[in-house]
Amino acid sequence: MILSILPTFWFSSWFWLAVCIACIVIEVFTLSLTTIWFAIGAFAMVFIAMIAMPFQYQLLIFTVISVVLLIFTRPIAVKKLAVKRAPTNSDSIIGKKAVVTEKITPLSKGAIKINGLVWTASVKDESELEAGELCEIVSIEGATAVVKKTESVKTDSPSQE
Repeated sequence: MILSILPTFWFSSWFWLAVCIACIVIEVFTLSLTTIWFAIGAFAMVFIAMIAMPFQYQLLIFTVISVVLLIFTRPIAVKKLAVKRAPTNSDSIIGKKAVVTEKITPLSKGAIKINGLVWTASVKDESELEAGELCEIVSIEGATAVVKKTESVKTDSPSQE
């Protein structure tokens, strides 16, 4: 068995240091907060390996340290480091009603007016919206508002909000 022929003192410390560096490099490229815990476990093993013990026990201790760190600290770190999406001004108009200013069809974009601003708009479904109709904003895709038809109320002037 290969594990029984490995030296247990200085070679083991260098081995664990190499494992630590390899795990850090992998973490830098993946950014998944997974291999960093194994890097910490390997770093701890650099010092623990200085105690004369068989490599099998070192491997067991490394596994236990790394898995415990992974299970108990990763969720906390993920929560603390989570990137929160900041709402933008355009997000505030989702769900609001707007007036169609240019005809919108499934094949061509039109325009809507909300809060005094004119937006390019497309329809969510296969419906057509005529100028003056009321619509509801479903989502924003880039600079285009995606709308759906609401009550069939026509306004006199398409410039109303």
